[in-house]
Amino acid sequence: MLIPHKNRLLALYRIAAKYRLDTHFDEVPELAPLARLIRIHPASIGKSHNPLGVKLALEEMGTLFLKLGQLLSTRSDLLPPNIISQLSLLQDKVTPFDISTLKDSIEDPKVGLGKPIHELFARFDDKPLAAASIAQVHTAALPDGREVVVKVVRPNIKAVIIKDFELLRELAAWLSARLESARAVHIVSIVEDYRQIMLNELDLTLEATNATKMRNNFLGSKLIYVPEVYTANKSVMVCERIFGVPISQTQTFDSLDYDRAELAKNGLTIFFTQVFRDNFFHADMHPGNIFVETLPDGGAVAHPRYLGLDCAIMGQLAPDDQLVVARLLLSVMNGNYTMLVDIIAQAGWIPPSADKHALIKDMARTVSPMVSKPMSELDFAGILFEILNIARRHQMSIPPQLMLLLKTLVHVEGLGRELYPELDIWSLAKPILTAWVKDQLDPVKNLNELKAKAPELLLSTTELPKLLGQGIQSLATLGARQDKELREIQALRADFLNQKRYDWIALGGFFGLIAIGLTVPIWWVGILFHLLAIIFVIWRVLV
Repeated sequence: MLIPHKNRLLALYRIAAKYRLDTHFDEVPELAPLARLIRIHPASIGKSHNPLGVKLALEEMGTLFLKLGQLLSTRSDLLPPNIISQLSLLQDKVTPFDISTLKDSIEDPKVGLGKPIHELFARFDDKPLAAASIAQVHTAALPDGREVVVKVVRPNIKAVIIKDFELLRELAAWLSARLESARAVHIVSIVEDYRQIMLNELDLTLEATNATKMRNNFLGSKLIYVPEVYTANKSVMVCERIFGVPISQTQTFDSLDYDRAELAKNGLTIFFTQVFRDNFFHADMHPGNIFVETLPDGGAVAHPRYLGLDCAIMGQLAPDDQLVVARLLLSVMNGNYTMLVDIIAQAGWIPPSADKHALIKDMARTVSPMVSKPMSELDFAGILFEILNIARRHQMSIPPQLMLLLKTLVHVEGLGRELYPELDIWSLAKPILTAWVKDQLDPVKNLNELKAKAPELLLSTTELPKLLGQGIQSLATLGARQDKELREIQALRADFLNQKRYDWIALGGFFGLIAIGLTVPIWWVGILFHLLAIIFVIWRVLV
């Protein structure tokens, strides 16, 4: 299965040995077998422990592994501090690429802005403000004096991403063929969806569209500010410069006298608003993308807002799934696990033959800790993995977009844990979800929506005669085809019955000749058998 990608696998193995990743796994017993495998590679000979080995190895492995590192950087509950500190550097401190290459990309008329740097900007700062897995950011000033940031995609990374996803898809298909849990979460579809998401990240015009939509969703908001995009091309985007600090810098918030509890509540309010009000949520919420507002000199503002950055990966749920997710969360908050399973069944996520009583017990045992503990004691990732095990046991099918939402929840929970561990996520979310569900099920609202659509529905009725005629014609064609197929089947059946009749006649003749052979002189027997063979051949040819 993985033989076509053996060169890539060997390269990853060599990189892991080169940076002695085995020396970073001492505090992770589950990775001991992998550490032993790395240790025997020739590239590890003469190499000692590198304090930044994990960061450097993931950088050299490529964008896909950088993204994995960014996801894990928020999981201080899963990994030891020495690894978390390195993964945190992957959020915006990846090794930058050459400035001359960057400027060439900006001036390129095919993928960039197509003009010389000095014509585009009054000032362009060569030192990068941030360097991440997909792109690099520099500060600059427009000719009219506006301060901006310029985002440029890293060169030549598309081919590597495609190859890595080919490897990942092969692995997903292998797991899906062998593990029920992998099939339950549609792991192959998840890989394909994430592949497309990452390829979309390489086109900054798509990110610019997402940022503009998110900005419009929160215009005038006191909770979040999304900077304005001034211009964008495939590889270059120029947008308004804003000032803030990453969400992970909790000590800075304390020095600025920011209320961390209030920030945490606002962050969750923004998230649930994105998911349920807008159905357009930020799906890459690592600390490098989530900032809190400050003054340009780093001073405190009276009412700090979140700053929405890097809108390349955004998620949306189907309207039906959106309502299902809200009802599921409310069922969990109310401790109603019978209702929880009923909603799952109504959504078609479990087969009709599933043991609902057993599923109710499993869900109550696993999910109830989520509403009875503060975030500081909540192992959200562990609970999520247990839910996936339950999905496997009960043949539950989880839509891929819901898995993207769950991945985002892992980010949100990790950020909330660092910012304000005592936050009660459920008491905050319950009124938001209750109000949203009531609004969705409001008969007056639904009637008004139906009225608004009435002209369109009335216009569509003019097509009914045509559609009805097409439907009748299709039914007639289908009926004629089925009638023809039935006649063909009946003819085949008649031929089969006739063939059986002929075979019985032939068998009777065969035994008759044998009987005759027993009553005639012995020298007649050979003649009779030859005669029998000739008759049989003629019979099979003619009949």
